[in-house]
Amino acid sequence: MISIIVPAHNEESNIRELIEKVESTVTIRHELIVINDHSTDRTCEIISGLFSKYPALKLMHNNKTPGFANAIITGLDHFKGDAVVPLMGDLSDDPATINMMASKIDDGYDVVCGSRYIEGGARIGGSRIKGLLSFLAGWSLHFILGIGTHDITNPFKMYRKKVIDTISPESDSFEISIELPLKALYAGFKVTEVPTIFRERTKGESSFNVMRLVPKYFKFYFWAIARRLGIR
Repeated sequence: MISIIVPAHNEESNIRELIEKVESTVTIRHELIVINDHSTDRTCEIISGLFSKYPALKLMHNNKTPGFANAIITGLDHFKGDAVVPLMGDLSDDPATINMMASKIDDGYDVVCGSRYIEGGARIGGSRIKGLLSFLAGWSLHFILGIGTHDITNPFKMYRKKVIDTISPESDSFEISIELPLKALYAGFKVTEVPTIFRERTKGESSFNVMRLVPKYFKFYFWAIARRLGIR
């Protein structure tokens, strides 16, 4: 079984469509856990109204400090599947990719990354600066570290349960998306990728601030390079 965890902060304009899209697209057995990240709108009400229609659907609450990382960690602390994949609550990720990810897990990989920057993948819309930075980070770490992905910053990754059981995240924001796969690599786990298409949100507001988060990403970027060079 695959666990899909969705961090959701004030996603009333997206969450119903997301749930319906997942349930009509993901063909393997799964649980769908939406993590309410201190929403003040109708997000929880909409989710609760869908329980009878979708038995796989669950609602949990981030009782820690509000934020993407704590919402993700809440899901990672409670999922029941053999593997887990975070899915953005804003409809930017393609749930159909989850089926391909699960196939790679069956092939023996431990981390399967959704990649926007390989053949078959794409990044549609959004900031060009953010896109360029994520492209450069992904391709540079692929060549420097030999990690099996060209898109390290994309949160859309599937992890085998034993990976999550091994790693203790220290992130407090979106940089958890780079921390987990890099620590998995150095713990000896097998990392690969599949193409995915990312579409920038069209409804609701994003809390992602690229300039504020760059130093947090650099922390793990340079940590990984230092490890490879034997500095630490």
